[in-house]
Amino acid sequence: MSVALTDPPGPKLSLIAQLVYRPGFGNPLEFFTRIARTYGDIVSYRMGGEHLFLVNDWQHIREILVTNNRNFTKSRGLERSKRLLGRGLLTSEGAFHLRQRRLMQPAFHRERIAGYGQTMVEYADRMRNAWTDGATLDLAREMNRLTLSIVGKTLFDADVESQAAEVGDALTGVIESFWMMMLPLADVLERLPVPRMRRARIARARLDAIIYGMIAERRASGRDHGDLLSMLLSAQDEDDGGVMTDQQVRDEAMTIFLAGHETTANAMTWTWYLLGGAPDVEAKVHEEIDRVLKGRLPATEDLRLLPYVERVVTESMRLYPPAWIIGRRAIADYPLGPYIAPAQSILIMSPYIIQRDPRYYSEPERFNPDRWTPEFRAALPKFVYFPFGGGPRQCIGESFAWMELVLLVATIAQRWQLRLVPGHPVVPQPLVTLRAKHGMKMTVHERRAPLLAAERRAPLDGGT
Repeated sequence: MSVALTDPPGPKLSLIAQLVYRPGFGNPLEFFTRIARTYGDIVSYRMGGEHLFLVNDWQHIREILVTNNRNFTKSRGLERSKRLLGRGLLTSEGAFHLRQRRLMQPAFHRERIAGYGQTMVEYADRMRNAWTDGATLDLAREMNRLTLSIVGKTLFDADVESQAAEVGDALTGVIESFWMMMLPLADVLERLPVPRMRRARIARARLDAIIYGMIAERRASGRDHGDLLSMLLSAQDEDDGGVMTDQQVRDEAMTIFLAGHETTANAMTWTWYLLGGAPDVEAKVHEEIDRVLKGRLPATEDLRLLPYVERVVTESMRLYPPAWIIGRRAIADYPLGPYIAPAQSILIMSPYIIQRDPRYYSEPERFNPDRWTPEFRAALPKFVYFPFGGGPRQCIGESFAWMELVLLVATIAQRWQLRLVPGHPVVPQPLVTLRAKHGMKMTVHERRAPLLAAERRAPLDGGT
């Protein structure tokens, strides 16, 4: 009878590296890539008082996220995220999580999502019309403002465009404290006069004020807007008929409000960066958009007619998945191939790592949307591409995000070409999401594309 081994191979970290929870210190992506390529598909190491396993085999990932998902809870990252998100959909567990997900699911049904498409395009059109030829913009900030406005309007029927800068700055203040909050004794650190932690506390208070303000305004009006916020406010407990407290509504609203725009904004930012460096790919995007739309704005019905735009988005999220890392904490000892992951150990899976694995992707570092043929998709194992997670905790807004990404790329690329400012540093920053550390400074150039439909209908000056 074979005996399970306790520990797979892995790096022997210094004492300081073991004490803190900061993989690779300043470069977690390099750290995870290196140990995966060096030690194989199951890697063990100890850090920050935790026993961790990096899992880089798609079959094990499927078993962790799908088949045996009940054997795990969320891991350290989301445990610490409760400071911001509370007991929302991302951080809650067990029966409470299932109840909340069932409650929120109607807001993400296919028919309802299709109705959001017009709003997405309207906001993108408004943004592109405000740009001027030759201007230099931080596309990371622009995309954050755009996606925040969209999620505010579609899911909360609130005009938050004027608050986008404030929300963006506050969110950055919280997210930049991510690795510090992962340290041992983070609770103590949070109460000390550490500048970064102080900024995070102020930022959380600003975000709370915005969300509670939306809740108070809606409760005062008493009107059902048919959106997610109305669903949360009117939901009744199946057992006792009670409604959610403001705190419960706040937790769910905060989760969707922030997660629903932060990840999409990052995906859009990386997509513009990649397109700007690949004129041949960009030309194919423009050809498809011009041929399909013939100068009019895109609509939900056009999604199936824009397969190349979808390939571009798919490839962008392969290289730069917004949710770059997924963790699970084992409830009990868990068999992991020939090894045992002890109870309370953390199993880490990284879409960023496996989606750049040469076993599954030829020239894995190359931006190549043409790889996503139907045949390639059909042959690809599911969990070597999973930017939205998987299993019962797969992102509830996945369909929303896919539609938004394709429509926004089509709307903006129809009119503009974007080029990275020479010398601007492009550094992925792996925090809660995969951000661009220095933003994304790009110059926008107006295309000489076919006239918009409205312009074609207008008479020419001096015409007869």
